[in-house]
Amino acid sequence: MIVTRFAPSPTGRLHLGHAFSAIRAHDFARERGGRFLLRIEDIDGTRSRPEHVDAILADLAWLELAWDGEVVFQSQRLPRYQAALDRLKAMGLLYPCFCTRADIAASASAPHGPEGPVYPGTCRALSAPDLSQPHCWRLDMAQALAVADEPLVFADSGRGTIVADPARHGDVVLARKDAPASYHLAVTVDDAAQGVTDIVRGEDLFAATHVHRLLQALLERPVPHYHHHALLKGADGERLAKRHGAPTLAALREAGEDGRALADALRNGELPVGFAAAKA
Repeated sequence: MIVTRFAPSPTGRLHLGHAFSAIRAHDFARERGGRFLLRIEDIDGTRSRPEHVDAILADLAWLELAWDGEVVFQSQRLPRYQAALDRLKAMGLLYPCFCTRADIAASASAPHGPEGPVYPGTCRALSAPDLSQPHCWRLDMAQALAVADEPLVFADSGRGTIVADPARHGDVVLARKDAPASYHLAVTVDDAAQGVTDIVRGEDLFAATHVHRLLQALLERPVPHYHHHALLKGADGERLAKRHGAPTLAALREAGEDGRALADALRNGELPVGFAAAKA
């Protein structure tokens, strides 16, 4: 059975871009007689807010998008992430890192990757790290690629068969200083545990899929099919984002807009004035 999911973070209000992605994931499952799941990625305890969770549920109901089963919260799944981290540690693939973002940005040896400066490996060979100090846990990418025992490929509906190249990301963080797991680890563990067969999400996350494919191999998790869709953009040509002040669904809802009509318009490629979608 086809299983998709929508997995927003409750660190702010949803906007039209979120609605577009949720509709795509919802309709993909419904059109194939499958299940559509809702997962709240609230692992960031410093930024996640209960009021944003309530707003997410209200927004989806307003759009008339119904999910199957109970809502899953990442904050209630921490033992799963720890088990995955313990497994990778036992394989000798993780090391503690004490560097700050400023340290990495200032490093002359830090090349640029898909998500910014690539970690230069400063802490990779520490002989006696002091774990009483704040630290994250990084994946030793070279070692991980050496032990991965399967071809790192995945299928993307818009691009065909892709050979993953996670090395471009460098030694990614899998457990943050301020959170028990990173996005890369948590999403890989959760999608497998929830039986997600098809991941429908924005093309801005395509690069991250290369890392997820490696983690799937290391943790012996199934490989879903991927469907990275185009992003909605504002009149300035920039993708809609919270930090760019994109109009929220809550504001549209409170202004009396018809949620079902908006959802149908998005399905038909009819967007509010001032917005545009890149071609899928």
